[in-house]
Amino acid sequence: MIGTEREKLVAALSDPEKIWDVIVIGGGATGLGTALDAASRGYQTLLLEQADFAKGTSSRSTKLVHGGVRYLAQGDIGLVREALYERGLLLKNAAHLVKNESFIIPNYEWWGGAFYTIGLTLYDLLAGKLGFGRAKHISKKQVISKLGTIQQKNLYGGVVYHDGQFDDARLAVNLAQTCIEQGATVLNYFKVSNLIKNKEDKITGVVCTDIETGTRYTIKGKTVINATGVFVDNILNMDKPERKPMVKPSQGVHIVLSRSFMPGEDALMIPKTDDGRVLFAVPWHDKLVIGTTDTPIDEHSLEPVALQEEIDFIMRTAAKYLVNAPTRKDVLSVFAGLRPLAAPENGSSKTKEISRSHKLIVSASGLITITGGKWTTYRRMGEDTVDKAIEVGGLVPYPNKTKTLPIHGSKGDVDRNDHLYVYGSDEAALLALGYEKPEWTEKLHPRMPYIKAEVIWGVRHEMARSVEDILARRVRALFLDARAAIDMAPVVADLIAGELHKDAAWKKEQVDSFRNVAKTYLLEPYSPAS
Repeated sequence: MIGTEREKLVAALSDPEKIWDVIVIGGGATGLGTALDAASRGYQTLLLEQADFAKGTSSRSTKLVHGGVRYLAQGDIGLVREALYERGLLLKNAAHLVKNESFIIPNYEWWGGAFYTIGLTLYDLLAGKLGFGRAKHISKKQVISKLGTIQQKNLYGGVVYHDGQFDDARLAVNLAQTCIEQGATVLNYFKVSNLIKNKEDKITGVVCTDIETGTRYTIKGKTVINATGVFVDNILNMDKPERKPMVKPSQGVHIVLSRSFMPGEDALMIPKTDDGRVLFAVPWHDKLVIGTTDTPIDEHSLEPVALQEEIDFIMRTAAKYLVNAPTRKDVLSVFAGLRPLAAPENGSSKTKEISRSHKLIVSASGLITITGGKWTTYRRMGEDTVDKAIEVGGLVPYPNKTKTLPIHGSKGDVDRNDHLYVYGSDEAALLALGYEKPEWTEKLHPRMPYIKAEVIWGVRHEMARSVEDILARRVRALFLDARAAIDMAPVVADLIAGELHKDAAWKKEQVDSFRNVAKTYLLEPYSPAS
């Protein structure tokens, strides 16, 4: 994917008489999973994303590929079994991005060891042949040896269990690449503004605009799929204005700290916090991610901002379990994400009680809407959605192929001590860019491992169009060290401008825009010298 490749993809929209089999609106986990399922079955597939892939919820997760221990506690065994099965498939199909991570639940009550061991043994059994390893009780001494910074007062022991961990935005980018390899046309920065209907009030396509050029397109399709996460109601309102909202958004916040707060390789899981959610402290890209909160909200946006009470809650909870209580100055980045929870029938506002099972709804117009769910089950959501599209659109039925389809970059023997492991089978080609220009092997920032070649690679091969695309989602600098990301922005803008033939005004706008976004990831004011 080089800069001009976008033009080739856009050119696929030039025939106004072409009728696509499947048009997917939304380029997050659900939309990409649906587009990949459709394209791999052989359907003419188009995906349109208004911003960048995984710009919203899908880049802001807790970075876990998991069955959901708390859903087991709620008795939702069907959801847990499905998610554990999908977790196993992801480990096989995206081996470079998904890893088996050990989690420790510290027990501060005498009964905790037996209670959690029994529950997590059931969790493991539900995974069957795709299990990651059995849960077991460990002594107080073993907990301390694994989690040297854990609070030891009243600690009885712990339970260690296994789950998956991944890089969410990197997986989204690789899914987009896989879609294209399977024949789909996948475009970021294309905003759908309206739905087209025939005389029978059935949807026959969409109207969209290329945000980069302002060009408007009218596109015909046999099926239109609304996979826009927290924005599903926006598309549903195009179909039927003033309808009852389908999604009840909940905001989850994470803080990122230095690994010095928890230096080991194990993750920490707190099964019950003051707000009823579980809390995770997970090693990720040489930092520590702690979250998540659960706050019902009334509004949604592409760039949600953490509320002060959410940050305080995480800091307060972390201080209960870690010897060194984190302060605001210790927070390298704070990020917020919105969960597209399917609104409950009974009107309950307790988001922790709302199931994460996905819901498929077909409107009278034929609009197919997929909502709810979670990253781990994205593939199953895509399969179910395409099965429904076959039915709604009268498509010739072809079997699903994604269970065994490797995702772009998948490679098992990666060296996770080298940050370039996330590129999987692309790593050698990325490093070869250094032969084109030796300076591209230079680091972007002394505190971070990223090199200039990654910016060039992101533009040429991963559809990155902006400084934010690079620093937030192609490399994860914004989520790991927001100050360093701000410092890197001018260099990144220069590199992108060279590839996309942009001028000085574009570079300034990009840097200013990125800084405005990045400042919301900081708890303390930014200063260039910091």
